[in-house]
Amino acid sequence: MTPDTPRHHVVVLGGSLAGMLAAAALVPYADVTVVERDRLPGGPAPRRGLPQARHVHLLYSGGARAIESLLPGTQEQWLRAGARRIPLPTGLVTLTAQGWLRRWPEMQYAIACSRDLLDHVVRRQLLALPGIGLLDGTEATGLLGSGRRVTGVTLRDGGDGRERTLEADLVVDASGRGSSAPQWLAALGFPAVPEQAVDSGLAYATRVFRAPAGTEEFPVVGVQPDARQPVPGQSASLVPIEDHRWMVTLSGTRGGHPSKAGEAFIPFARQVRHPIVGDLITKAEPLGDVHVTHSTVNRRRLYEKAEAWPAGFLVLGDAVATYNPIYGQGMSVAAHSAAALRAALGRRDLREPGFARAVQRTIGGIVQSPWELATGQDIQYPGAIGTQPPAAARLLRGYMDRLMLTATGRAATCHALLDVLTLSAPVTRLMEPTVAIGVLRGPRLPALEGPPLPA
Repeated sequence: MTPDTPRHHVVVLGGSLAGMLAAAALVPYADVTVVERDRLPGGPAPRRGLPQARHVHLLYSGGARAIESLLPGTQEQWLRAGARRIPLPTGLVTLTAQGWLRRWPEMQYAIACSRDLLDHVVRRQLLALPGIGLLDGTEATGLLGSGRRVTGVTLRDGGDGRERTLEADLVVDASGRGSSAPQWLAALGFPAVPEQAVDSGLAYATRVFRAPAGTEEFPVVGVQPDARQPVPGQSASLVPIEDHRWMVTLSGTRGGHPSKAGEAFIPFARQVRHPIVGDLITKAEPLGDVHVTHSTVNRRRLYEKAEAWPAGFLVLGDAVATYNPIYGQGMSVAAHSAAALRAALGRRDLREPGFARAVQRTIGGIVQSPWELATGQDIQYPGAIGTQPPAAARLLRGYMDRLMLTATGRAATCHALLDVLTLSAPVTRLMEPTVAIGVLRGPRLPALEGPPLPA
């Protein structure tokens, strides 16, 4: 199919990042209607259906590049609006489970800003394109069609409750962790979709501070837990965001949760494996209350393994898999999934009977490595709920522990690690002969005794 072919109509459910990127992937090939339950704000502001936006978000370079390929100019617009481009690991002061990471010259990068700003710029870029329509304040209540093909959706207006139908050649469910796709597929006669879940019992607490004078180029600062220790995993992260603010997120697994009380915020930040984040915010001015979130279960729906799949229906983003936010890969996975959809549209017509299933299987492959990395760590925490990984995955975990240690003192290993963690390269990058030899040899430089941050 080419952009000159007669255009189809696609409905995208969900107006968050995954939905907007899916719409961007589709717009050269179809007229697209985005359906969103919330009323979307006109600027970078919070909304009810995205509570996780109150916590730290980093968009890693692999995801940023994928978004740029779908919506050229987006990265420049983020930076103009106040976002920071953080070179990695140069602009990173982080204590990993195996020690402090050195601030080597740039290998990858991250975009640092509030999630509200991140989404606003993408939304503005998308809605300026021809062929895009938006129905916000509108809830999708079901699918039209049969077990062979989905032909549209049923909708309910959030204002007057009026119900109606909207026909489509393809329906893309990007409605997030609360997706009703399993129930809708069951209503069409499909068997239950296999699911996996790993719950470390993680809770997040976030507070925003006015950044002190003279910290305009301040790095991202983080203290990560060590999942190998038989104690709750606790972390602290400080990310510079727009308007000269610091967003600070604390987390703790079951038995070690942070509190919502403002007076408990700094003491918790100081009790993690190193007190640096707590020390940095001691004299910083808080700009609001503490916000707490407990919805952090790693959950994956294996749609790619479904026994049968209807033409005209596709699921991506958090509706397929959600991860412990500490790993920061959810947005990048959604971006790569949307880019895969765009690539498939360049090869096949979206109405072909096998199109949706083929893309769904591709998305399953994109999800696989981030899922294994996240759940392989989370299942180790005390009280974690979920299936223990197979023996092969446990061997990989041992290799990853050794690789993380080596990355603290060997630049080439750190480069490979960041390529994978930022979703800029497949996980096989970590198994390349030169990387494996470096891991076998271990760090070239001695461990840092403290955070690589000037006084």
